[in-house]
Amino acid sequence: MGARDLFLIGIDVDSMGGSQRVLHTLAQGFAERGHRVDLIGIRPSPEPHTFVADPGYRHTTLYAEPPAPPWRAESFAERLNPARVRAARSDRRERDRARERLAGRFAAAREGCVLIGSPWAAVWLEAVDRPHLKGVGQYHESFLQACHSENLRLILRHYPELEKSVFLSESDAAEFRRRRLPNVTVMPNPLPFTPGEPARLDTRRVGAVGRLEEVKRLDRLLDAFAEATGAGGPGPPDPAGARPSAGGGWELHFFGDGPLEPELRARAGRLGVADRVRFRGSVRDMAAAYRELSVVALTSEREGRPMALAEASAAGVPCVGFDLSGGVRELVTDGRTGTLVPPGDTAAFTAALRALMTDDALRERYGRAAREHVTPLRLPAVLDRWEALFEEIDR
Repeated sequence: MGARDLFLIGIDVDSMGGSQRVLHTLAQGFAERGHRVDLIGIRPSPEPHTFVADPGYRHTTLYAEPPAPPWRAESFAERLNPARVRAARSDRRERDRARERLAGRFAAAREGCVLIGSPWAAVWLEAVDRPHLKGVGQYHESFLQACHSENLRLILRHYPELEKSVFLSESDAAEFRRRRLPNVTVMPNPLPFTPGEPARLDTRRVGAVGRLEEVKRLDRLLDAFAEATGAGGPGPPDPAGARPSAGGGWELHFFGDGPLEPELRARAGRLGVADRVRFRGSVRDMAAAYRELSVVALTSEREGRPMALAEASAAGVPCVGFDLSGGVRELVTDGRTGTLVPPGDTAAFTAALRALMTDDALRERYGRAAREHVTPLRLPAVLDRWEALFEEIDR
């Protein structure tokens, strides 16, 4: 297969996030296979993160500054304020210059493909000419998440014009096909690291990975952890009528930053587990971090195909979480690689967490199966699928 010009484009490709990590992982993988790769952020990140220490791809941003906070005029006079008018004109000039820069980069390419990282990036790219480059639109969340935002409308409007629309799970792809999106296919996100030795699963640590924000519902995890370790009061009995305690020695580790850290710290104090809860912040070597854990937990309100579940499984760590989407079910097979409970059922989640914390053999069995289950998500296998997709588009 010959080398291609590949452009991976997102609104913000450098903040600490799952979709950003995927773009950098793919860019490096494509570059190592000999493709000419440009990773382009439309706006720079206000808090950039280094994902690849020695990138083999070209990496740039089109705007000089992060976006300003949203502003809406409260009156007609305010809309005509001279300073605001000048600022709007300056913004339009900057946008036009950014699009001209990108159009020049596209024109210099021989042949290849533009991978558009989000529906909002597709909107911004609509005015940029690229007649000789194929287009693939990615969406890194679930169909349900798209329905709760502008993303569904934007995908249905802009993605039909592309050669392919790429979704993370078969169930999400089926939903978009039902909305008559004509060019749907499935492409999983790759693991960002090569799995090393599996976790020992004897550290007595429960982990949660992701930003400390409302949608992650980490308050539920704190409550469940406190109850499972005997610090959360009597609570209701589990379905079997028994309430074994995980006992002392267990810790809960949060990996990620976010605005809810003070609130979560206070809640841990009220629950009597503050001395067993660790806030680890952003960790560069997540492969090593997963190997520290014995269980990974997911208590979010919504998720598409959360990479934390795939990464934990690759490290041989069993997962317990809410059955939130087809993407979650593809990553965790209930009763074989981990445990899934009905969304929002905190009593069932607590019982499942307690079961994993108190049963060493169950953790080990799930961990071995989980590691094998996500083998197809290793980077070489996913890159092979992308190469096959490029070949299909070229035909």
